[in-house]
Amino acid sequence: MAPPPPLSLILLSLPYCLLLLLLQAQAQTAPAPAPPGPVNITAILEKGGQFTTLIRLLNTNQIINQLETQLNSSNQGLTIFAPTDNAFTNLKPGTLNNLSTQQQVALLLYHVLPKYYNLASFESVSNPVRTQAGGMDGGEYGLNFTSLGNNQVNVSTGVVETQLNNALRQEFPLAVYQVDKVLLPSDLFGAKSPKSAPSPSGSPVADTNTTPATKPGAKAAPSAPSKDSSSAYGKSSVGVGLVVGVALMCTSFLS
Repeated sequence: MAPPPPLSLILLSLPYCLLLLLLQAQAQTAPAPAPPGPVNITAILEKGGQFTTLIRLLNTNQIINQLETQLNSSNQGLTIFAPTDNAFTNLKPGTLNNLSTQQQVALLLYHVLPKYYNLASFESVSNPVRTQAGGMDGGEYGLNFTSLGNNQVNVSTGVVETQLNNALRQEFPLAVYQVDKVLLPSDLFGAKSPKSAPSPSGSPVADTNTTPATKPGAKAAPSAPSKDSSSAYGKSSVGVGLVVGVALMCTSFLS
């Protein structure tokens, strides 16, 4: 039978045993990491420092809450294209003011894709890509993407084209890309086809009060006697007959 370990060895190993027991106890009682909080779109744009106009428009039209609610309830994520303040400044005067409230909402949602896209995924997308405004007012509201390699991507609306620049956020479920132009949809700003002239509803109506012109050398048709002239002619005939009758009576009386 082996002799028991010396007391000094037991005393030396005791602290290590206690340390292992403490570490095990802490590992069992440590709380699980908290799940990430909801994505704050406004905070992301504010951190970018040049999106004041976009933030104001999103809040005025109550789109921020709509997008954040969708982020928390969807497993597809979202992609937002954020025009800078200079992009809005470079618009023609009255571009936004001439839009109705519904058209402004369509313009803003046109900058949102209902799915998360990192820059690499734009290389394989099928154009046109549907935006969050798709179907509004019967419009398509699609975007076309062209990959230039090296994570360079151009986006075209059919009216304007610009490059996706700085990624303010590129982490699921939300990607936010800076754009230096406002994406103007062709459904709102494209060239309108000219309206065709209305076709005639039938044959032109002849003017009954216009006398047809007489051809040169042709005889004019005799005009029908008027009602008044016929009446006068009848009265004169009656008078002549009366005189003749009286004369005949006088002649017979004298003879």
